[in-house]
Amino acid sequence: MNSALDTLRQHPALWGGQKERETLSTAFPALDDLLPGGGWPLGALTEILLPREGVGELRLIMPALARLSREGRWLAWVAPPHLPYAPALAAWEVRLSRVLLVQAPVASDRLWAAEQALRSGACGAVLTWLQECEDRALRRLQLAAERGSCWGILFRPLRFADRPSPAALRLQMGAEPGGLAVQILKGRGGRVKLRSEELGVKSESA
Repeated sequence: MNSALDTLRQHPALWGGQKERETLSTAFPALDDLLPGGGWPLGALTEILLPREGVGELRLIMPALARLSREGRWLAWVAPPHLPYAPALAAWEVRLSRVLLVQAPVASDRLWAAEQALRSGACGAVLTWLQECEDRALRRLQLAAERGSCWGILFRPLRFADRPSPAALRLQMGAEPGGLAVQILKGRGGRVKLRSEELGVKSESA
């Protein structure tokens, strides 16, 4: 009986359930406690929804980016709204030699570049800024992140919060007096406020 069961378990057509995702600590214990697996999901998309640019979104992910860069992984920035400020990245101990900047003003080129970087297997993280985007394109990005075991980070305006998304994790962010409010819209759920001293500085983008 056991032999027959073992044979069945090894059959390629049998689905045994979804594997637990590998995660990367955010370096903020209060946030890690709320996130499934205790950190940022690797091999998946994280969607960060913002009321406006510069509320502290880069500071939230900077410790994890620094760790990935120290491990020799590429950090691809696809069409950021502003050029990354090298001294600020260095202050967060991000290795500038591992930062890859992709300029893609056309939306279709931006999506293509993000998908290729996610799928490559060479990038530890791919940061992309998106506005309007078809559901099919978002699903392609999610699949590319899975294939490349990459952490995909999508920054989108808050108005897209009510739309469905294939992202494994969705966060809503906003600045509050003395800190930064982070609400988990998709994941385990919950809300946390990170104080300015935890973020290292006032809630401004890096």
